[in-house]
Amino acid sequence: MRLLLVEDDLALQANIKQHLIDAQYTVDVASDGEEGLFQAQEYQYDVAIIDVGLPKLDGLSLISKLREQDISYPIIILTARDSWQDKVVGLDAGADDYLSKPFQLEELVARINALIRRSAGKASPVIQNGPFSINTRSLEIKKSLQIINLSGSEYKLFEYLMLHPGSVHSKSSLIEHIYDQDFDLDSNVIEVFIRRLRKKLDPDNQYQLIETLRGQGYRLRQLDTDA
Repeated sequence: MRLLLVEDDLALQANIKQHLIDAQYTVDVASDGEEGLFQAQEYQYDVAIIDVGLPKLDGLSLISKLREQDISYPIIILTARDSWQDKVVGLDAGADDYLSKPFQLEELVARINALIRRSAGKASPVIQNGPFSINTRSLEIKKSLQIINLSGSEYKLFEYLMLHPGSVHSKSSLIEHIYDQDFDLDSNVIEVFIRRLRKKLDPDNQYQLIETLRGQGYRLRQLDTDA
């Protein structure tokens, strides 16, 4: 999952970014509201984390502009204001959740996970597709009862596919959700990771889990729960 973090406190920004990277997220950062608006318009994100007290363009105005442009991914606001009135203003501006400073980074990760699951129509941290499951809390992947070990990049790709079974994803869109803006979009890295996932998850191609649609991209098959 690819996140946008807009925070002007550079020490806090670096701390949050590293914690999210450790939690297997890809994170782009901006230090003011105008930069955050530009990045939000240019790139595809799964969640944005936006501080309220930003220079150049404050966080609430930034959120309002994003919603006016039909940018609909979930937004968490970070605020030093803890009155219920301030929280209501943030939610009314278009935010989906909020955290009052100071906060625990583990709570931020939990709220991000919940918003991503909710936006994908998933209630439980464990996502099931046939015999395959992924626990977005523990980052554990299983095939029936067998634990499957994936690299960090393989996990990010498989998690995204599991959150959107049946949908077709181009290579460029997958890269945009997994890597930051400096990554070469012409790379064949997605093909490499798809081959690795097939080999590790379904080596005999029994389930034909990840389909290739020529000229379109890849699709994770929706399997029966008793498959």
